[in-house]
Amino acid sequence: MVRKRGPGFRRYGGQIYPDKDIHVAFSSCPNDTFMFHAMLNNLVNTAGLSFTVCIDDVESLNRQAKKETHQVTKLSFAAWLRLKDKYDLLDSGAALGFGCGPLLVAGSKNLPVEEALVAVPGIDTTANMLFDLRYPGAKNKKAVRFDEILPGIRDGKFDAGVIIHEGRFVFQDYGCVQIIDLGRWWEEETGLPIPLGCIAIRRDMETMAHKNRIESIIRDSVKYAFENPLASRGYVRSLAREMDDDVIDEHIRLYVNEFTLRLGEKGREAVQKLEEMSRCRIL
Repeated sequence: MVRKRGPGFRRYGGQIYPDKDIHVAFSSCPNDTFMFHAMLNNLVNTAGLSFTVCIDDVESLNRQAKKETHQVTKLSFAAWLRLKDKYDLLDSGAALGFGCGPLLVAGSKNLPVEEALVAVPGIDTTANMLFDLRYPGAKNKKAVRFDEILPGIRDGKFDAGVIIHEGRFVFQDYGCVQIIDLGRWWEEETGLPIPLGCIAIRRDMETMAHKNRIESIIRDSVKYAFENPLASRGYVRSLAREMDDDVIDEHIRLYVNEFTLRLGEKGREAVQKLEEMSRCRIL
């Protein structure tokens, strides 16, 4: 129960906190809207915090983070590794897992990848980093929005593409075949879950003062979503780019899991391994 002590204060975890508005940014993908729904609609104790929301694709959020636009933001792990001086990693809200990595697809399996024009969903995405790790000789890349890749392959603009999000469920509809599952390649190389996206908090003193509360609120919001999976369906569907319910459910099942509640030792090990491999093979 939320208890107030005078105007503008709330009790949370045995402490009294002043009310505060926090700017939060995340993507329109079902895994994000599913896990943030409860906290945005006061279905969990928000400890005196309210939230002003920005919704954008993850590569746009990666770019905005370079300017420290948002206090709390979704980032690709590849982007966060380059922005650690600006943003701290939250222990809740991350997208890691097994069997959920990006796919390299094309119109034909007989494709010389290192000579092909390959569309990637943004230079700062983990998908692009994984592609570079697997194909260090492939230099003919074009960064576009993730939802432009499959239509671009179908229409002959690109030879191949690295697809993320719902693309892994519908690429056959665009006449594409899978060249390689980059997530599976990562798992075979490391034995670890693939770290795709995280929630990060800006390192200014005022925002960092709320880090523990925000981390706990996101975790509570994810727990609520797990316990009430249909509560967010209207909100998720309204932002889900005409996905049907089966695709929405599969998307959430893949990207929201125990690592979303808490990174834990295994999750942090995976993030560290991604950083080590990127330094060795790219830098």
